[in-house]
Amino acid sequence: MLVATLSVGQGAALRVAVPDEPGLVAVDARWRGHTVPLAKDGEWFTILGADLDDPAGEAPLDLYFSYADGVRETRVITVAVQSREFPTTRLEVEPKYVELSEADQARTAREREEIGAVYSEVSPEPLWTAPFTVPITGSTGGRNFGHRRVFNEQPRAPHSGADLSASTGTPVRAANRGRVALAKELFFSGNAVFVDHGLGVYTVYLHLSQIDVEAGQLVERGEIVGLAGATGRVTGPHLHWGVRVQGARVDPFSLLDATAAGPARQQNGETDASLQ
Repeated sequence: MLVATLSVGQGAALRVAVPDEPGLVAVDARWRGHTVPLAKDGEWFTILGADLDDPAGEAPLDLYFSYADGVRETRVITVAVQSREFPTTRLEVEPKYVELSEADQARTAREREEIGAVYSEVSPEPLWTAPFTVPITGSTGGRNFGHRRVFNEQPRAPHSGADLSASTGTPVRAANRGRVALAKELFFSGNAVFVDHGLGVYTVYLHLSQIDVEAGQLVERGEIVGLAGATGRVTGPHLHWGVRVQGARVDPFSLLDATAAGPARQQNGETDASLQ
């Protein structure tokens, strides 16, 4: 029997798992307009995300169960999205990153379309088998996730990743096994690497001084994908580490919690929920 309600904070990852049943051959989830498959590993599981700007309140999570005899069953669960407060950060950057030229406007529009196409792909199987890890060795936390950004006194989109302290040249490691979906220099992001881990889960590594992988390459958990730097729209060297889950902008550290081994838990707005 499924629990009545799950809970997740704005900007957090949510692990959903259901027990296997006799004759059950597939389970799919429908959440926030996206359909994503559940993978089988003893139980059926997937990772979902509540975006930074998802409205607080209850939202339906539809689960579709397909059986070997052709029967298809739908079960609806309520997910309570909890409100979170994000501060505002004011930054001074090069004027060209605020007042864009026509050429730069055209370039950033092309890059937004390219990145959107990457995130729209939901690989049917997870490529990871172990919990996600932090890409900077020894780092225990990040800064600025969800902060509302004001560049040169002009409001911009909220910060969609966690900033990790790292000097130029620090090795940046893949947070988990996955396939490189994009590896190139971008206007705002500088040298950037996007890794597809399956089930619509992507990790992003921005402002690199050097890229050490190429699109299509399979990388292992802990493999170096590049070196930290200060390329693109930055105020100094660091790593911007981002996570998208079916397009939702989530705190990377919530993905670590959602994929860690252990019993169901909820802390800091993140949930690992087994539906019994």
